[in-house]
Amino acid sequence: MAREFKVSLRTLRFYEDRGLLHPLRNGVTRLYSDRDRQHLQLILKGRRLGFTLTEISTLLSEADASGPELHLAPDQIRAQINHLERQRDSLDQAIAELRHVETKTVQTSL
Repeated sequence: MAREFKVSLRTLRFYEDRGLLHPLRNGVTRLYSDRDRQHLQLILKGRRLGFTLTEISTLLSEADASGPELHLAPDQIRAQINHLERQRDSLDQAIAELRHVETKTVQTSL
């Protein structure tokens, strides 16, 4: 499953420890169900969309009731977009500041 989803074994164990995946065990071997595969797909999608694991856990509970898709309310979508835009603004500011410092460093070394 790690290879299939391009994640590390540590990632799978972490999600299992957090209660997001529930593989069966056969000795030290973990056996992942179709439901686990769907959950991992939704977990990775939720992470790409910037949701926390706590939020993803809630979304998984809702997805189990309604099918293998993340169901987001319009206010949830708008809140997440706002959150990501604030993060992007912070990153843009940090990049601009670093570029400024880089320019000053290059000028002083000449």
